[in-house]
Amino acid sequence: MLSERVGRISDSPTLAVSARAKAMKAQGIDVVDFGAGQPDFAPPEHVKQAAIEAVQANDSRYTDATGLTELKRVVCEKFRRDNSLDYGPENIIISVGAKHALYNLFQAVLNPGDEVIIPKPYWVSYPDMVRLADGTPVFAETGHDFMLNAESVLERISERTRAIVLNSPNNPSGAVFPEGDVRRVAEAAAERGIFLVSDEIYEKIIYGGRHFSPASISGKVKAVTFTVNGLSKSHAIPGWRLGYVAGPVDVIKAMGRLQSQSTSNPASIVQRAAIAALREDSGLEVIVEEYRKRRDFLVDGLNSMEGFSCTRPDGAFYVFPKIPVGDDTGFSRELLDKARVALVPGSAFGVPGHVRISYATSMEQIKKGLERIRAFLTR
Repeated sequence: MLSERVGRISDSPTLAVSARAKAMKAQGIDVVDFGAGQPDFAPPEHVKQAAIEAVQANDSRYTDATGLTELKRVVCEKFRRDNSLDYGPENIIISVGAKHALYNLFQAVLNPGDEVIIPKPYWVSYPDMVRLADGTPVFAETGHDFMLNAESVLERISERTRAIVLNSPNNPSGAVFPEGDVRRVAEAAAERGIFLVSDEIYEKIIYGGRHFSPASISGKVKAVTFTVNGLSKSHAIPGWRLGYVAGPVDVIKAMGRLQSQSTSNPASIVQRAAIAALREDSGLEVIVEEYRKRRDFLVDGLNSMEGFSCTRPDGAFYVFPKIPVGDDTGFSRELLDKARVALVPGSAFGVPGHVRISYATSMEQIKKGLERIRAFLTR
């Protein structure tokens, strides 16, 4: 018999698509994989070198369960430099990826029946992580081009609202939320004593303007905000699993207790590499420009096909087009089986009738994928 809590959740749809695509490739099948939410670029050389040096120095011991103090100080420097946020090491926890950080956060702050407002489309793991913490996800509609609609979020606040989740740039839509709407939601949360969870994992992948962290609005907003980030997207090391959170000390300490009784510390070698990653520019500007070219080619290609409608997002490395049929799950399954193209159905993100396509792959693969989709639609 399995526990009741495990019955509340399902496998991650994005990981399931990637796993099936990998299995088909292992059988020698030529699959274009648009499902993966990870960069296709190599990690920066100085980050790899820092990991190598840590191995050679036998840096293999346990660290503090919540991460190296030196790394926490470097994270504080990063927040001051990039986000105009002033934190001390006591406000920081280092976790085994940003996903782990979010999981610990919901476990630390939610009680049975607490509600968490999540705009849709949403990253697939938010609702299940809330459910695992005995909370109830409450979904808010977004506006044109999947932009945050502050009014929709505020209308869903109730006496049971414990937290609001914002993810900008957004997975799966790539939308960069308007600063005005973010401010309205953040200030309303601060006024009511509601936690604001700001997932900023894609902050470095923006094609115009600058990233805006809601915790920088005021001291009052900062006091209820948890800023979540990591190195998976910005430094192309998703498999190394390194994330971090900044927030109020009492909750950060509680997350540390949870972590001490579950994973304990993130890998010591990866923490050393993270220090180097955050201290030195990763040269991401060149990569972002390459993403921009891929985005434009993909959006233009999709919009040239009858029945597709695709906005041009301002961040991340996804597009989230409307497809010619309503059954996005069946469409995605057939596309993989018959055309050998893997993508993720929009239902997994709370918005049926769409699909998520990752362009964190080569231009050659994007061209091949578009050709296969066009041929599939013709058939």
